[in-house]
Amino acid sequence: MKTLLVIGIGAGNPDYITIQAIKALNRCDVVFLMDKGPSKDSLIDLRRQLCERYITERPYRFVEAQTPERQRGDVDYQASVQALNRDKQQVFERLINQELAEGQTGAFLAWGDPALYDSTLRILQQILASGAAHFEYQVIPGITSVQALAAQHKVPLNRIGRSLEITTGRRLAAGQGGDADTQVVMLDAEDSYRQLRSQDLDIYWGAYLGTADEILISGRLDDVADEIRRVRLEARQAHGWIMDTYLLRKPED
Repeated sequence: MKTLLVIGIGAGNPDYITIQAIKALNRCDVVFLMDKGPSKDSLIDLRRQLCERYITERPYRFVEAQTPERQRGDVDYQASVQALNRDKQQVFERLINQELAEGQTGAFLAWGDPALYDSTLRILQQILASGAAHFEYQVIPGITSVQALAAQHKVPLNRIGRSLEITTGRRLAAGQGGDADTQVVMLDAEDSYRQLRSQDLDIYWGAYLGTADEILISGRLDDVADEIRRVRLEARQAHGWIMDTYLLRKPED
């Protein structure tokens, strides 16, 4: 039987990787690398560096594959994500069937934690349900950008007796956030926090968390919203991509 490991590698700092993840890496015969294009080569490079640093007990090889892109523009978001995952599923099926031999172990390295805003688990479950490939799989958790954000800003994620919500910029912009005391927002490509100015909120924002390029900004949202937008745009232009996360909450009473 083939075995797949979905390994959470943390939010960018090589030291974020767990002992369990290191042990899992040292079981691998094949490490699958999903290429998202030249602008995100550094994400592939980090995965290679992690393997070179931590895999010490056995020979292994890398197999790269091009990641399909989601259709953007004036299209239905849910439909475009479903189409993207179908395309990814075909790539995964080919990798599993053609690049991994019976009895071997392969790994997909998930940024952060595989359970949070990552499609790998859903795709593997769909493959098993369809019968297109046969394998066992295990999931190794990792440190998320949410945890890294709180650590770098030295703030707790939740306040005593109060609720916490993790949501997306798309839902925040659509007014679909809940009434949680604290909101952590991910996948915000449109600076949706700007819509919440004048609501007496504090923001703790971070980009490239855990990496040498890490940027942190915090303060009253009304005071720092424009700075975050400017810095975010400059960073995206400089690197070709950006990963950022932020926390919003009312000031302490």
